[in-house]
Order: sequence, then structure tokens, then C-alpha cells
Amino acid sequence: MDGVAPQPPVLGVERSVTGRRWIWRPADPRTGLGIAQRLGLPEVVGRLLAARGIGPDHAGDFLEPTLRALMPDPSALMDMDAAADRLAAAVRSGEHVAVFGDYDVDGACSGALMSRFLRDLGCEVSPYVPDRLKEGYGPNAAAIDALCERGATLIVCVDCGIAAAEALAVADGRADVVVLDHHKAEGPIPRIIAAVNPNRLDCGSGLHHVCAAAVAFLAAAATVRVLRKANWFARRSEPDLLALLDLVALATVCDVMPLTGFNRALVAQGLKVMGRRGRAGIAALLDVTGARDAPSAHTLGFLLGPRINASGRIGEPDLGLRLLLCEDAVEARAIAEKLDTVNRRRQEVEGEVLAAAHAMAERQAEEGRAVLLLVGEGWHPGVVGIVAGRMKERFNRPACVAGLSDGLAKGSGRSVPGVDLGAAVIAARQSGLLETGGGHAMAAGFSFRAGRAEEVHAFFEERLKHAALLPAAADLLVEGTLNVLAAQADLAQEVARLAPFGPGNEEPVFAIQRARVVKADRVGKDGGTVRAIVEGEGGGRLKTICFRAKDGPLAQTLLAPDRVPLHLCGHLRAEQWNGETTAALQVVDAAPA
Repeated sequence: MDGVAPQPPVLGVERSVTGRRWIWRPADPRTGLGIAQRLGLPEVVGRLLAARGIGPDHAGDFLEPTLRALMPDPSALMDMDAAADRLAAAVRSGEHVAVFGDYDVDGACSGALMSRFLRDLGCEVSPYVPDRLKEGYGPNAAAIDALCERGATLIVCVDCGIAAAEALAVADGRADVVVLDHHKAEGPIPRIIAAVNPNRLDCGSGLHHVCAAAVAFLAAAATVRVLRKANWFARRSEPDLLALLDLVALATVCDVMPLTGFNRALVAQGLKVMGRRGRAGIAALLDVTGARDAPSAHTLGFLLGPRINASGRIGEPDLGLRLLLCEDAVEARAIAEKLDTVNRRRQEVEGEVLAAAHAMAERQAEEGRAVLLLVGEGWHPGVVGIVAGRMKERFNRPACVAGLSDGLAKGSGRSVPGVDLGAAVIAARQSGLLETGGGHAMAAGFSFRAGRAEEVHAFFEERLKHAALLPAAADLLVEGTLNVLAAQADLAQEVARLAPFGPGNEEPVFAIQRARVVKADRVGKDGGTVRAIVEGEGGGRLKTICFRAKDGPLAQTLLAPDRVPLHLCGHLRAEQWNGETTAALQVVDAAPA
């Protein structure tokens, strides 16, 4: 507010070893206390809820998110009733339905969900996933024609289709089309039976932040409702829609949707379904990754998601979908192991591109560029988005990364809060600088001719010049300070009540004051993770772990031989081992005390 002096940084840290300033996350302590008193919660939980904008009236649903309380009426979505009527008609007639998906996790999950749902209701289903390199994203005329030739009388596009009016027109007079998508569309809506998309400009559902698998789940619920009204289940059992929630949870986390409201309920309930290991493909992938604990949002985002994504990036495009549809445990294990192998190859390819891109980014950052545009010959298009995300995190600037092949640079960009990269990319395409381009505020895709890199970079610099004023590293929001003795398992368990964590509900960061490393070593396959035990000045010891440390400043600080006192920032978590629960800190930053 005007006239209010800014708060001093947490523990006086103006610049940490990673270049970040530690600041307090804003929260009204009175609201936090009110929540704690009304619901009988520890004050720390009330304070954390208040910091997330949760008031006393909604705190109960936040801590115990249920579909009963948070699921919207599917009919609130434009065209949903028409989609449900057409899907129900296909079920009643046992039609041949083609499910056209995308090659990422959301596409695989929504494709598996709709395919399983329709098969269980008696339809013949042909799932289809395009090849990223040969066909690109979304429906194409040749694939639509082939599906019609195979006898499909209904084509359901999931996680794609809203911008594919021309390709979908190939089905006119041959097959009906229903689109279940969530991407923004610039052009006209396809003239089809139904185009269900909460991001249509004329859709008033307010569900702008759900993934395609959530849209598909709502379509399944609406279809069951139509069939129920028609008394179709009088002699047959209704499908178990809740059993599909593991797929919706996986897609929601991996598509980086905000974990609030309806999404929070989908993920919380979906994790329970996944924990029962009823889906052979997911159970096999959990085993291959070595995941032993109950599934969490971290499990989905960092263990399962990257492996399913890997097949669409550099492998067989439908391998992830096949895993999610597989019902045989032996076959599922073989596919899961193949995905794990493909993911390791993806990591190698990514590492090669990352090293080259990082060197370019450092030079551009030193020049004071507002936007990083990094282009390399032969960089694999399947990993440029991941690398762009890493560069954005490292330099706190919008980052665009492109691979050059046959005179065309194809790339992907990631942005930081407050900088609308998608609008800049669309403007560049409209100006003729880009061959293709689109996206939203935080992410975009594009392509341009090889000789136009400097022009494109200059255009982005001008459009997004305010990004040059950003600090070199984003501020770190801290929610509390603790000494080592106070960092106990019971506190970690209270904090865990706010899970699942993700966008819109970030995992709390605590600052541990004046801790001294007493033991540290490298662990992991490549030694890139640092494990340490720290001791507090007032006593007590705490286990810590720092992922992706490699040879960066955090690794150097934790492994330094001088053992000077440090302030550590990180996530406090409860760990179980041999029946004992202890606390551990996942370190995200450090500063000299």
C-alpha cells in the first residue's frame, strides 16, 4: 500500500548464494488466527491458509476437497449438452468412435479416459496420437481421412481440435466430430457437433484453468447423466467414473494447472485412486520409477509425467497412451521399462541442448537482454520447451529456445509472472516475422526462417522491454523462520495437510536459522544431489537434501569445508522409515548467517 515502508528481507538476506532476496509471503495474521480457531487447527495451518487467500468459510473444503462440494455442473460448459447427447447416441448404437489425442501427458490421459469410458459402454474405439515430427500438433487432414476410412462414425478430439477447423472439415458427411479441448483459439470455432472448451470466448463456465482430461471427465459425467435419464442402465451397471480420476490427477499436475477449487478436488481424490494401484499401466510405471510411498503431486510431476511425455517428445508418440490403456501386468511392465529407457535418452538429449543454451543465455543476460532467444542447429524440438523452462528459472527472464533444421527454427518459450509472452509471439506472427506462433501468457510455440533470428529477437525485446527491469533472480517467498530444534516431524505433518502442492498452492518455504553442516556428500546416479546433516546452534540435528545441485552455488555452499553457519530455505517434510517419522528439509536456497 502507498505510504507503507517495505518490510526488511527475511533474516536480512538481500542476496542469497543463488542471487535471490528472501521476502515474507503476505498474509493477514488475524485471518489465519480466525481460521485456526473456527476449525480447531494449529495456528501455523491457519496462517498458511490465509497466505493462500483462503478464508474461514472455504478452509474446510480446501483441507478436505471433495467432488461433491467442488464439482461444477458439466452443462455449464458451452456445447457440453450437445456433446453428451452425441456421445450417448454412440453408446446406445455401439458405434465405432475414433479418439484423436495429443502426445503429451494431458493428451495421453484424456485419450485413455475417453477411450476406456466408451469401450466400457460398448463402443468400438480407435485411439490415435499424431507423430510430433511428421504430423505436428492436432488433427490433420490425412489422419482424419484415414479414421473415416476405417469406419469411424464419431471422432472425439481430446486436448486438441479447437483450432483445426480446416482439418476437421474432411470428416463432413462421413463422421460427426466432438472436440474436448482447453487451448485458446484465435480463429473461428470448427463447425462440428460440439466444441467443448472452457477457454472459448463465448463459454461462461469460468473453468478457464482446467486441463483437457478434466473436460473429458466432465463429458463422461454428462454422458452418464443422459444415459441414466434414458433408463439405459436399467439392465446394465453404470461405469465407475471415480476410477478415472487417477488419469485426471496426472494430467492436471503435469499440465501445470492451478491446484485450487475443482482441480484440487480432482487431484486429491485422484491420488487416492492411484494409491490403490488399480490401473496396470500406472502401477507398472510406479514400480519402474521405484516409487514406494503413497503417490503425491511430486510423484505425478517428477516421476510419472516426464516418462509419459518422453515418448511424445523423442519416441513412439502413442507409447504413453498404450501404457495407460494396458490391462495386462506383464505387457504394462514392458511398456513402462521402455518409457523409462526413452526418458533416459530424453535426459541425455536435453542435457546436450541445455549446456549449449546455458552458455548463450549467460552472454545475453550479461548484455542486459529483456528476453532470451537461444537458437541451435539440430536441437531436438522435443526438448526445447523443457530447456526454455530451465532458462527462465535460472535467469528470471522470458526464454525462447529453438532448434534449427532445414532453414527453419522451431521453438518453444516460457515466461515469468507479469510478462505476456504469448501476446508477443502472436503479434510477431501477425507482423510476418514468424511462420507460426501462438500461446498464452506463460508459454508459447513458434517458428521462423533461419535468417530472421535477430529481427525476431529485436521484436521480442521491444514488446517485452519491461522484463529487463526484473532482478536477475526471482524473490523467494518465505512463510516462517525456525531454528533446527523447532523443525520437527509434527510440524512437517501439519504443513502436509495443505497438500497437494502446486501452482496456486505452492509448498510453504521455511527459513532455518543459523545451521551448521556437520556432514555432507553427493548422492544419485550422477552425483548431482547433495545430502547433508545440519546442526543448530541451540542443539538438534536435521537431515537435508538438495536436488539438481550439481556444481552450482548450493552444492558449493553445502559441501564447503569451512562449515560456517548458514541460513537455509526449503520445504519441511515428514519422512517415514522403519516405522519412525522424522523431519527433513528439501533445500532450495542458502545464505551465510
